[in-house]
Amino acid sequence: MDIQALRAEQLQHAAEVVRHDDFDVMPPRLIGGADVGFEQGGDVTRAAMVILEYPSLKLIEYKVARIATIMPYIPGFLSFREYPALLAAWELLEQKPDLLFVDGHGISHPRRLGVASHFGMLVDVPTIGVAKRRLCGRFEPLDEEPGSQQPLMDKGEKIGWVWRSKKRCNPLFVSTGHRVSIDTALQWVQNCMAGYRLPEPTRWADAVASERTAFLRWQEG
Repeated sequence: MDIQALRAEQLQHAAEVVRHDDFDVMPPRLIGGADVGFEQGGDVTRAAMVILEYPSLKLIEYKVARIATIMPYIPGFLSFREYPALLAAWELLEQKPDLLFVDGHGISHPRRLGVASHFGMLVDVPTIGVAKRRLCGRFEPLDEEPGSQQPLMDKGEKIGWVWRSKKRCNPLFVSTGHRVSIDTALQWVQNCMAGYRLPEPTRWADAVASERTAFLRWQEG
């Protein structure tokens, strides 16, 4: 695996990420959610994509793609491992979203190209990164109350928001993926909450990927 070539490709793509609002449809009519996981000891990459109507946030479509994993886990280069399965799931969708939430980082990445930015740029759709853990950067402590937020800073640059979505839960790390500004990204995550820690698009993507109870109930009608 040529790490230097991957690093150069990352930096090239990072420079192409659009960090301002560039929506085709506003407000979005359809919002997508994407989640990636690994099966069979990492040999299979699984990507789930869901489509929700807005503003009802009702699940109207889902697709799951499973492909052979193309590369090992290398810290800082996860998007290269994940995006092929995301592309496979994307191609299966009958309806494409106006806005996409990806479970992972956008520009809140050491080289400003997490999976939300990488994939959002590849399919050229407004994309937001919603991560559960910090990858890089620093932030001031948050209050315990829901709604508490602090900017995520790295090398003097604001790369995202740290936002507590629910009491007694760890905060989320929200960042620009592609064609969405940092502040608008947080606003849309807030617009898509329904009482859980995660916004509905990524919560449903996780539910579909892991066949959680909520999804099984939805399947039963």
